[in-house]
Amino acid sequence: MLKEYSTIREVVGPLMLVDGVSGVKYSELVEIEQANGEKRSGRVLEIDGDRALVQLFESSQGRKIETAKARFLGRSIELSVSMDMLGRVFDGLGRPRDNGPELIPEMRLDMNGAPINPAARDYPDEFIQTGISAIDGLNTLVRGQKLPVFSGSGLPHAQLAAQIARPAKVLKGAENFAVVFGAIGITFEEADYFISDFRRTGAIDRTVLFMNLANDPAIERFATPRMALTAAEYLAFEKDMHVLVILTDITNYAEALREISAARKEVPGRRGYPGYLYTDLASLYERAGRIHGKKGSVTQIPILSMPEDDKTHPIPDLTGYITEGQIMLSRELYRKGLQPPIDVLPSLSRLKDKGIGKGKTREDHAPTMNQLFAAYSRGKEAKELAVILGDAALSDLDKQYAAFSDAFEREYVSQGYTTNRSIEETLDLGWKLLAMLPRSEHKRIRDDMLDKYLPKTSEKEG
Repeated sequence: MLKEYSTIREVVGPLMLVDGVSGVKYSELVEIEQANGEKRSGRVLEIDGDRALVQLFESSQGRKIETAKARFLGRSIELSVSMDMLGRVFDGLGRPRDNGPELIPEMRLDMNGAPINPAARDYPDEFIQTGISAIDGLNTLVRGQKLPVFSGSGLPHAQLAAQIARPAKVLKGAENFAVVFGAIGITFEEADYFISDFRRTGAIDRTVLFMNLANDPAIERFATPRMALTAAEYLAFEKDMHVLVILTDITNYAEALREISAARKEVPGRRGYPGYLYTDLASLYERAGRIHGKKGSVTQIPILSMPEDDKTHPIPDLTGYITEGQIMLSRELYRKGLQPPIDVLPSLSRLKDKGIGKGKTREDHAPTMNQLFAAYSRGKEAKELAVILGDAALSDLDKQYAAFSDAFEREYVSQGYTTNRSIEETLDLGWKLLAMLPRSEHKRIRDDMLDKYLPKTSEKEG
């Protein structure tokens, strides 16, 4: 039986206090009805004796608490799920945003999900092809991994997100691949870009989009990533699909958390964010993974913009502790015109060694990856030396490495936002670039692989 109360005592920003309640549970859904019949929703955030603190999902503006009623629905926020979700656009609370019909649900799932038993987790070890050389070749994404993108204000992370979502696939079982896209606090222009791009390329047919716009209530941002992950878990663990979840922008989510925390008058932590920011982010990121006995998987690419390009800021800092690496976007490469401006040296995928090699990508993947990293690093050092001492201070070999560095950025990293490279094309391009250097410099690759893959033009010594 629903519990209804007319004892709303106070509304402060996004929070509402209800007195005299009993039997109310944490995270329970609340419906607030005005005297004129208008309804708004919220959820229980805290219970203290017979008082419940309710977090509102819509603006509290114009609400008259004297005549309003709070109805506790006895359940948490749920998402209606079915296979008809694919190709649809929803708002942050799972309501259709594309003027389409309401879903006829196969089931309703709690947006908070159920934690995966650590003993039931299967190890991520299967390559996912994004079509982007800087990721596939050097910082490989593996099925079941969580690999964030660290961006900066004004950098093209929206284009990168769409580029990953369009062609991404698991090489084996690609027909069972789906993308769940959760956009948190984005502008209308960005939302229109994503929807139009997915429809134009046909990628929307295998995509579920959750859109929370910048002018939507900030509190809705709390639900958006959880709704997206709930949809992903349904597709993965009920329908045996390989699901890639892209969440952008996690910074907007953290800002909403800070707003709620301030309204609750909590003691702030670093830079005003709540002390439980780490735990809260972990509750999102740890919903990625594979489960023993299940064919499906959830792979996450959360995207966050670093305030002031500061990777020690609490959001990227804590994210780095929870996830398995990061893809870094560089403002310097962006100014050079590289598309996408991925800085491969500080980027890292901690599981890349598990998803590459013979039977997964190609036998030469690991050694060429290591050699490209080493050569690009030395080429950048040579260019920095030339800036200080001039080109005359460089040896002939240093000049070759500097030329390699320029070619690597121009041809390997920069491929535009529409080019979709297979892993074979990426590996072959790597060999083509390595041919710019003498064979004797390829110390990280075995001779038999050099004989098999290295173009003959580079086999001169020194």
